[in-house]
Amino acid sequence: MLKAGIISLHTSPLTQPGAGDSGGMNVYIREFVSSLTQAGVSCDVFVRKWNAELEPVVEVEPGFRVIHVPAGACDLAKEDLPGIVDEFTDWVRAWLVENPVDVLHANYWLSGVVGHQLKHPLDLPLVTTFHTLARVKAEMGDAEPQARIDAESQVVACSDAMVANAPEERRQLVELYHAYADRIEVIAPGVDRALFSPGSSAGARDAIGYEGGPLILFVGRIQPLKGLDVAVGALAAVDDPTAKLMVVGGASGQEGAAEVARIEEMVAGLGLEDRVLFVPPKPHYALSTYYRAADVVIMPSRSESFGLVALEAAACGIPVVAAAVGGLRTLVDDGVTGYLMEDRDPESYAAALNRILANPSLQASLGGAAARTASRYPWSGLAERLRDLYTELTAERTLVDCN
Repeated sequence: MLKAGIISLHTSPLTQPGAGDSGGMNVYIREFVSSLTQAGVSCDVFVRKWNAELEPVVEVEPGFRVIHVPAGACDLAKEDLPGIVDEFTDWVRAWLVENPVDVLHANYWLSGVVGHQLKHPLDLPLVTTFHTLARVKAEMGDAEPQARIDAESQVVACSDAMVANAPEERRQLVELYHAYADRIEVIAPGVDRALFSPGSSAGARDAIGYEGGPLILFVGRIQPLKGLDVAVGALAAVDDPTAKLMVVGGASGQEGAAEVARIEEMVAGLGLEDRVLFVPPKPHYALSTYYRAADVVIMPSRSESFGLVALEAAACGIPVVAAAVGGLRTLVDDGVTGYLMEDRDPESYAAALNRILANPSLQASLGGAAARTASRYPWSGLAERLRDLYTELTAERTLVDCN
């Protein structure tokens, strides 16, 4: 059996997404590793120990272990994590000497730096999934430190293979980081159809206690990158005065608290206190009920490498109005499963929302097409392609020389 060392320094598959630094990547790690084990690949996931009460090793299921690496203070902020990369790397190296694996798979740039430092001493092929890219964020106005850009460039050069979540991410890696196209595999994440599938809207609304008119749903962490201000502005411009916006998620990152305060001030200034509903983060399995309760999901993100929320909403038969960025360009078929917005004008979003909310037959048509599209994204498909990639790399044993 192949054995993979999955490096996920800052993101644990054991934590609930929706608050702090926990988001779609937590879901991604949990689901793709679980599917990999079912595809015959044993996985050790290396995560920084973020809570003193955590067990050193947690067996999630047979073949899927989470290894908590002691590196830095448990309450260290994400922005301070670059300072403990070397400590994390040294600990993982010592573990792998005693507990060998066949391949390394790093997730996010910090983990990529760890993989870059481990690859040659341990003579292991390195696969990297970046999830977000600093140069892409900078293009959208979210500047990242030059140290991150430099590190990503080094990891791109060192990786034996890179996994892009969507064709747009592949293009970005080639054009912005001069990656070799033949080292990039486009492998989309999946959705758990046992959890996310069409269901009764009325039953879902009863379950979450929602009473009212049309429901627009925003799911995600509250940070500038996610564009909640655009969603609030769009609500203000929607024709139906009974429509409400439900926000499921919490503050994230250093700017999270300030962003929550800014959004609350914006809501008050627009007189929308009774129409914007803030809901604390929910366990991942519970989100399907919120999707089914909604008439439409809104995703005005400034950047998204993929956009799991859009895929989960689609699987539940709910149309999505989203920014035309990253993987959302692939997930949302404009005019067929929802609408893609080329600008960040709330009025543009409101126009798309109005088309859906005023036309139940259009809403049903978009939702039905969305559910059919989502059926093409099983987690098992990702796992099988990754297993084949790992097998190919371990068989070749000719590593990219990044020195």
